[in-house]
Amino acid sequence: MTFILKKLDYTYRPKRLAVKLNSKGEQFVVKGHPWVFSNSIIKINDDAETGDLAIIFSKNKNKVIGLGLYDAQSPIRIKIIHSENYKVEVNSDFFHQKIENAFSKREKLLKTDTNSYRLLFGENDGFPGLIADVYAKVLVVKLYSEIWLPYLDAILKSLQQISKTQTIVIRLSRALQNSQHHSLQDGDIVYGTLPEDVVEFVEHGINFSANVIKGHKTGYFLDHRENRKRVGNLSENKTVLDVFSYAGGFSVHALANGAEEVTSLDISKQALEIAQKNGKLNNYSGVHKTMAGDAFKEMKGLVEKGKTYDVVVIDPPAFAKQQSEIELAKKKYAQLAELGAKLTSKKGLLVLASCSSRVLAQSFFDLNQRVLNEQPRLFETLLKTQHDIDHPISFTEGAYLKCGYYRFLE
Repeated sequence: MTFILKKLDYTYRPKRLAVKLNSKGEQFVVKGHPWVFSNSIIKINDDAETGDLAIIFSKNKNKVIGLGLYDAQSPIRIKIIHSENYKVEVNSDFFHQKIENAFSKREKLLKTDTNSYRLLFGENDGFPGLIADVYAKVLVVKLYSEIWLPYLDAILKSLQQISKTQTIVIRLSRALQNSQHHSLQDGDIVYGTLPEDVVEFVEHGINFSANVIKGHKTGYFLDHRENRKRVGNLSENKTVLDVFSYAGGFSVHALANGAEEVTSLDISKQALEIAQKNGKLNNYSGVHKTMAGDAFKEMKGLVEKGKTYDVVVIDPPAFAKQQSEIELAKKKYAQLAELGAKLTSKKGLLVLASCSSRVLAQSFFDLNQRVLNEQPRLFETLLKTQHDIDHPISFTEGAYLKCGYYRFLE
């Protein structure tokens, strides 16, 4: 198929900007951090526009220390795309090489029975504000910043060539959906065709589906893949409670691996319907129950009824999206750990996860340890995990996912 990009009407030709930073900003760039905030910039062209290539010079030696894309709409004014100590020309070959490098990091995963993966993980792969997920033969690119619009044609072409996908769907952040600077719509199919909004894919031999046009993010959450597989392997002949189940990732792995009974709990009835459909894409003999409601309220109700499960998985959405929310987030995580402990059977397994990047992994694990120590039951920490292979981490704030496995001994 000849690569023809549809629906992209964007003709701005980026300029080159000469930039100098204060000492703190310069230090961050030299250390490889991908963000330059507006208050770090002490010198820049007066006519800088979103998408322009920012060439950052050291304050004293006039040496180039980094290249980034200028974002007039964000407090993160420059998003770094290159800070290694060698010269590059930012063109289609530059982006193609970066995508090839990212793909090579995922090759081990693609040797398993899996055809869904994150090909580009934003800043961590050198593409700040851009995510690219593959679901079988469909590539879904989500844009969080207008900086990529001048370069999008070349990037999409390379993504398609390297991933060998047949369809490309564009998803837009809320800010880009409201922007007047482009003609793209959220869910646009810019390459190939898409007969159905819902795409089926495989994750470690288990069948799933994602609505790539209207689903959250790009349609599914790929980051917990290895944890889902592990929970599935630990669920044979067990009863399982999957809290904040969304599309049933943990639930479906448990069912497909011989769980006796699985309960998916989520506030969204629509998500629970997807979870049930995902379950039916696989062969299983257990019972799949669903509960629609607020997780905290429903879990308290289950505790009051004396209900327990052999495996309890609690994987909530991000509670702390800004600094001011961290303490409240920790209180919520503590509540969930306490409720989870009460719902876990004798010698059962409690799995606690967090995707709040502002709550650091050590803080989360320490909190779980404290709360579980306060319970009148002995337990052991089996495992602590973070991102799967297709979510590499290149800077501290890029590490958001953490998951703890706790086995009760009585």
